[in-house]
Amino acid sequence: MQTPRHLPFIPLGLALAGAFLLAACGGKETPPGPGAGGPGAPAVTVVTVQTESVAVASELPGRTSPYQIAELRPQVTGIVKERLFKEGSEVKAGQVLYRIDPATYQAAFDSAQANLARAEANLYAARLKAGRYAELVKIEAVSKQANDEADAALKQAQADVGAARAALDRTRIDLGYTRVTSPIAGRISRSAVTPGALVTANQDDALATVQKLDPIYVDLTQSSADMLRMRRDLESGRLQRAAGNAVPVQLVLEDGSVYGAEGKLAFSEVTVDEGTGSVTLRAVFPNPKGELLPGMYVRARLTQGTQDNAILLPHAAVSRDPRGNATVMLVNAENTVEPRVVKTGQSIGDKWVVSEGLAPGDRVIVEGLQKAHPGSPVQVQEAGAAAAAPAAPAAVAK
Repeated sequence: MQTPRHLPFIPLGLALAGAFLLAACGGKETPPGPGAGGPGAPAVTVVTVQTESVAVASELPGRTSPYQIAELRPQVTGIVKERLFKEGSEVKAGQVLYRIDPATYQAAFDSAQANLARAEANLYAARLKAGRYAELVKIEAVSKQANDEADAALKQAQADVGAARAALDRTRIDLGYTRVTSPIAGRISRSAVTPGALVTANQDDALATVQKLDPIYVDLTQSSADMLRMRRDLESGRLQRAAGNAVPVQLVLEDGSVYGAEGKLAFSEVTVDEGTGSVTLRAVFPNPKGELLPGMYVRARLTQGTQDNAILLPHAAVSRDPRGNATVMLVNAENTVEPRVVKTGQSIGDKWVVSEGLAPGDRVIVEGLQKAHPGSPVQVQEAGAAAAAPAAPAAVAK
């Protein structure tokens, strides 16, 4: 018996009929939810970009330096008899720190005092003689030449007294220099000499150094380009000045801790360093406990105004491409990923200030970046939102 030629099409017809039957039983397919990117799409967490007002600050490197500093050098030559201070202690202005043997200077002072007394005695005699001759010349009892000589002797005696008095003052000064005093109040360093050492007037090596550390200076460096950009932003109104045009300064120490007291900007150098292209700024900080010592490396944060409508992004949302550009991953309206190059400014806490590349309402991925590829669909969850509760199990028919 020969098989009919139309029988091979029967299985195909049965398959089509089965497909229509399954479609009729399944009903309509439920569309994905608003945050879904389709079945099997990876889940990511996003933040929706918003604007806010932030304080604009510059973080600059710097070093501490004394508010005042004085190097002690002897102004007379002699043997050090005593050292009258404890190394590393606080000293007062005018406090005697060293005593140099005063014997020879005391003798010179006594001699100058005697010379002054002799000159004053000669002046007294010359004044009396000149007075008598002035009366006698009127009645021609003495010659006019004798009267002129008496006047000349009086003037010479007056000059001798002046010279003797100046010599006495000089010896008094030298005698005073045998007591080396502190010109300022502050903390004194270790001593370079001990009693018995010979010191010379105006020697190169200092005996000790006194530094005033409360308050204390912090010298900072800022590039001239940053300074110009800040000034332009202030002039254009993009930045708003702080109250009273004051520039507060916050200090970050070498160990990363923040110094407890706030300082203020004292002045800005008017000359740009040709070698580094930077400008020196000087801030003043209170230092009552002596925590800041000269030469410490610090970082200073200068609040220089406020920026309205600023955009902040967590550090985790920003990465760098091979060219070094800052990039973020966004989720568009179709719940697919797209990269975006942005421009970042200062860092505030754990966030970047984004100056270009984003607009309010953009959704930026902050978690799940390793699963998000440009052009791929994702399932979106807003940062801080509670995760969706799992669906309740279906009831089992009995």
